[in-house]
Amino acid sequence: MDLNADLGETVDGVPTADDTAMFALVSSASIACGGHAGDASSMRTAVAGATAARVAVGAHPSYLDRAGFGRVRVAVEPDLLRAQVLGQLHALAAAGADVRYVKPHGALYHAASEDAATARAVAAAVADLSVQLGRAVPLLGLGGAIVSAASDAGLPFHLEAFLDRGYLADGSLVPRGAPGALLDDPDVVAERALRLATQGEVVAVSGEVVRSEAASLCVHGDSPGAVAMARAVRSALDAAGIVVRSPW
Repeated sequence: MDLNADLGETVDGVPTADDTAMFALVSSASIACGGHAGDASSMRTAVAGATAARVAVGAHPSYLDRAGFGRVRVAVEPDLLRAQVLGQLHALAAAGADVRYVKPHGALYHAASEDAATARAVAAAVADLSVQLGRAVPLLGLGGAIVSAASDAGLPFHLEAFLDRGYLADGSLVPRGAPGALLDDPDVVAERALRLATQGEVVAVSGEVVRSEAASLCVHGDSPGAVAMARAVRSALDAAGIVVRSPW
């Protein structure tokens, strides 16, 4: 089972997470590429840290929305969005990354799941990078429109589940700011990780059991208590004999 975190997210030069501690616990790191956070310096630092820890590096592109930290949906023509995403992927590669997968961030992540045109634009950018690298770069996401867009573009797709976010009965996430949107208890999060890894299911805030064949589990690096949660998850998975490793 893969354990990933969104890292390298610096704002005005200040990291939003304890990247060093998280690198010691995760198997994959989705590195901010400058769209919502990060810059050339932070990308180089994050890539070096992940590489030293033998953590797979993924690109974490966003709408170009630093003011909103990429959490606001932006109206962008598909061709322009494709170019903006590809520019961020190139920026991370230029920082020394061996980009093993791409996971959109925030509002772009959800838009790619819900809107076919957005999904096709993101997949096209990843396909462009794949041609340049000479190998198909996988997409990581929540499901929905991005699945078929990845398939049409000849890209592998891997399903992700979130350990520190609440779920609705339809498998979508509870919107940030709504009751139950965020989880911060390490024991609860570790129990969720075990259930996802062994039973392929997660319990929604309303009590329904939601199926999820996730290949990767995420703890957000900037969540309160992220390190404690990731440590509890890693300990629980290790104790259960579940090997934590990157699939990329």
